Amino acid sequence: MGELLGKADVHIHTTYSDGIMSVPTALEQIARATDLRLIAITDHDQIAGALEARKLARSFSLEVIVGEEVSTADGHMLALFVERWLPPGRPAAETIAAVHAQGGLCIAAHPFDWLVPSMGHAGLAWRCAGPRTGEWPLDGVEVFNAAMVFQSGNTVAGELSDGLGLARCGGSDAHSPSTIGLGYTLFPGASADDLYRAILRGQTQAGGSPWRAGHFAEVGRYRLRERWRRWRGQAAPAPVVEPALGGEH
Repeated sequence: MGELLGKADVHIHTTYSDGIMSVPTALEQIARATDLRLIAITDHDQIAGALEARKLARSFSLEVIVGEEVSTADGHMLALFVERWLPPGRPAAETIAAVHAQGGLCIAAHPFDWLVPSMGHAGLAWRCAGPRTGEWPLDGVEVFNAAMVFQSGNTVAGELSDGLGLARCGGSDAHSPSTIGLGYTLFPGASADDLYRAILRGQTQAGGSPWRAGHFAEVGRYRLRERWRRWRGQAAPAPVVEPALGGEH
C-alpha cells in the first residue's frame, strides 16, 4: 500500500444537524487542537454546514470535503465529495446512484451500530458485492466509528470490509469540539484529491479511540439545556470551543 501520510476525519456533525458546535467553532478547534488538515462535514440529511465550512476553510488553513450523512430507507450512509443535497428516505441503491452521478463517494456509516438504523442490518453483506458492484455499489465502509457504544460493531464492519475489498474508513462521528479527530482515515498523500483516489483504490486505513463517558455526557448535557431553553422560549447560546478531553488527535 505504501506509506500512509494523510489523515482525515470524514464524519463530523455541526449545529446544522444534531451537533452542538457551530461550523466556525469546529474549524477553530481543528486548527488549534488537532493535527488534522483535512476533514469532511457530514451533517444529517443536508449540506449547508459543509458548504459554509468549505468557504471558511482557507482562513483556518484547512481543506474541507462537502459531505452528508444520508438517512436512506436502508440505513445511514456517508456521501462524500458531493455538491448537491441528497434527500433522505430513498432506497440505498437510488441514493448511491445519485451520489455517483455527481462524482461523489459512498461509505456505509457505522453499519453494525445496534442503536441507529444501519445498512449492515439491512443486508450489506449480500447487497454489496465489492467496490461499485452489486445492488449497493459502495466505495467503502466505516470500520472505525469513535461514537459506537458497542465497539464490537466496528470489528464486524472491518471484517465485512475486508471480505468485500472495500476501502476501510474511519471517523469520529463528532458532535462536540472535544470529539473531533477521535476517529480518522489514513491514506497516501495529503489532499482531498489524494483521499478520493485512495478510497477508490482501497488504499486507506482507519484508526482512533472511542468516545469516553465524558464525551457522551457533554453532548447529552448540551441537548438537555437546549430543550429547556426552547421550552422557556429562549435562544440557545452559541457553543464555545472547549479543551479536548483526550484521545488520539
